Amino acid sequence: MEAAVAERDTEGAARRPMDPWERPAVALLLAVTAGLYLWGLSAGGWANSFYSAAAQAGSTSWKAWFFGASDAANSITVDKPPASLWVMGLSVRAFGLNPWSLLVPQALMGVGTVALVWAAVRRWFSAGAALLAGAVLATTPVAALMFRFNNPDALLTLLMVAAAVCTLRGVEDGRRRWAVATGVLLGFAFLTKQLQMMLVVPVLGGVWLFAGPRRLGRRIADLLAALGSMVVAAGWWMAIVTLWPADSRPYIGGSQNNSILELTLGYNGFGRLTGDEAGSVGGGGPGGAGGAATSRWGQTGWSRMFDGVSGGQIAWLIPAAAIGLVVGLWLTRRAGRSDVRRAALLVWGGWLVVTVLTFSFMAGIYHDYYTVVLAPAVAALVGMGADLLWRARQHLAARLVLALAVAGTSWWATVLLGRASDWNPWLAPLIAVVGFGSAALIAGASVVPRQAVVAGGVLAAVAVLAGPTAWAVETVAYPEAGSIVTAGPTVQGALGGPGGGGGPGGLPGGPPGQGGTGAQVPGNQIPGNQVPGSQTPGNQAPQGLPPGDAGRPAGGPRAGGSVPGGVGGPSPTGRQGGLPGGATQGAPGGAGGPGGLLESAEVSDEVAALLSENADEYRWVAAGVGSNRAAGFQLATERPVMPVGGFNGSDPSPTLEQFQGYVADGDIHWFIGGGSLGNQDGGSSESAEIADWVAATFPATTVDDVTLYDLAAD
Repeated sequence: MEAAVAERDTEGAARRPMDPWERPAVALLLAVTAGLYLWGLSAGGWANSFYSAAAQAGSTSWKAWFFGASDAANSITVDKPPASLWVMGLSVRAFGLNPWSLLVPQALMGVGTVALVWAAVRRWFSAGAALLAGAVLATTPVAALMFRFNNPDALLTLLMVAAAVCTLRGVEDGRRRWAVATGVLLGFAFLTKQLQMMLVVPVLGGVWLFAGPRRLGRRIADLLAALGSMVVAAGWWMAIVTLWPADSRPYIGGSQNNSILELTLGYNGFGRLTGDEAGSVGGGGPGGAGGAATSRWGQTGWSRMFDGVSGGQIAWLIPAAAIGLVVGLWLTRRAGRSDVRRAALLVWGGWLVVTVLTFSFMAGIYHDYYTVVLAPAVAALVGMGADLLWRARQHLAARLVLALAVAGTSWWATVLLGRASDWNPWLAPLIAVVGFGSAALIAGASVVPRQAVVAGGVLAAVAVLAGPTAWAVETVAYPEAGSIVTAGPTVQGALGGPGGGGGPGGLPGGPPGQGGTGAQVPGNQIPGNQVPGSQTPGNQAPQGLPPGDAGRPAGGPRAGGSVPGGVGGPSPTGRQGGLPGGATQGAPGGAGGPGGLLESAEVSDEVAALLSENADEYRWVAAGVGSNRAAGFQLATERPVMPVGGFNGSDPSPTLEQFQGYVADGDIHWFIGGGSLGNQDGGSSESAEIADWVAATFPATTVDDVTLYDLAAD
């Protein structure tokens, strides 16, 4: 088999011209990807209103744009660096505030990511392998979700893939410019989502050090150049934020001390691994109900990527990718140290292994959509592994491994589809028939006609892509909205049956409930923890939806938002989730209208008109506890609304004294009742104190179920 692999031009496919069929095939791949990611894009509304509001702020204030502030009056930033907001803010400046201007950049990033993965595989493997890799990435359900969404993950994934491609180009020709480019891309990935990009840094650095064609001293110098460029690309913004006078910039959201370094190392850094995240909803390390193997964000352990909701997001082809990695490393084991094909296997394989292990065992905040960064590695490994095995199919061992991979992947697809047993029940048996039939044709290549074997290969590709493609199409047909989103139809909570771990949180051992995304997770209903005012109009499942579509309003976005204990939108059964640890809303007014910790308010025209009256006379037309709640009012009025306490309502921004000063100076007109909670896991209680002071001091009025306090009243 090694001879079959070695016969390929070691300089790769890029130096040979494309076959006549390749260009139209690639054009079709990218066109279909663009259609999938752009179709019905505006149906998702504002998607994640938290980031949409910040993009709106950046479109009207360059200062808010630079710092990533939630509002144009620059009270507080979002809890991430602003690179993705820079893109959206410029788009909104150019095309106005609407869902398309916010979401089209993410869709184009998705198309670009597919193109990069195709190009990377095509350069050193076959055209068919590259097309398969591109198709796998394009149809991965979580990719179809996040490349149509305005979280930072789309830009993060694009930058990480570009960095991997630059590393491989450097391994190919040894030029230092590729190391520098890798560092720059990783630096901007840091400015997108901070330390998550570190998952690939040791992998890329290790592959360069091992496989680079130059002498060891030169390779070390190249790595130092890459490190320097990464520090400069990320550090310039960090330095400006650190040195800028704190009283003339927005408060750093997600920190307790107005510190970008604290945000980097704590809430967005090591806290994600340990669970020790001050001010975070559901943080604080392992949950007591489930023992050491359980975090408040679901069951941790080896099976996390395959259990419950996560399995349907990314796990369809992880086993096939693992087979491709092992087979590829075995077949290239005698290759020279600088063999680029083996380096590619190490880059994408290391990316997959490190990221899977990290996500599987992290005890802090974990969302299923994080797995989008795994999709490029899975796609590349599937394409490369299939290419190596297909070219060696004259050998019995290669045929059997390839046939078993196809059959096993088809069986695994039926398992994942079985978690949504009422959703298109015909699909699983069809995949099983096609998959096992194509595997038989591949295994019998020595005794069946060549045309039949080729047909078996085509059918195998159809079988392994059918499940994730259907899941992705379902995701596109029912766009997500909210802070926590998932792809595909309603699924059971975990591997082996409902009510297990692995969903987006929930305290294991609690009664089963259903999160706002329709995913059944454990512990989602905690007595005494009801959130008043969190039931947003339009989030209830309309009557007549087919099984598996509960929680998806016809013609509108699904409402995301389930967190530990069930904080978030209403479930498909009509339940409201509870707050972890028995906490209740730290805001006055009881049922203060729509919106909550993880969901934006739906604001009526009457409320928007009231808030907009004499808007030019105020720095903020309103203030409200929690960024998501404030975001809905800001997007409805396109005027600054202060998110008291930041995302979780637990940041000390502003303090009660500062807020009272703003009110005395006439800077804020209205205070919006209801909202999210504060004082979580060591977070600040300032938002609750502000809310209590407002309720005790100012008159209240209710408009369309929204409780408003007139801070300008005499």
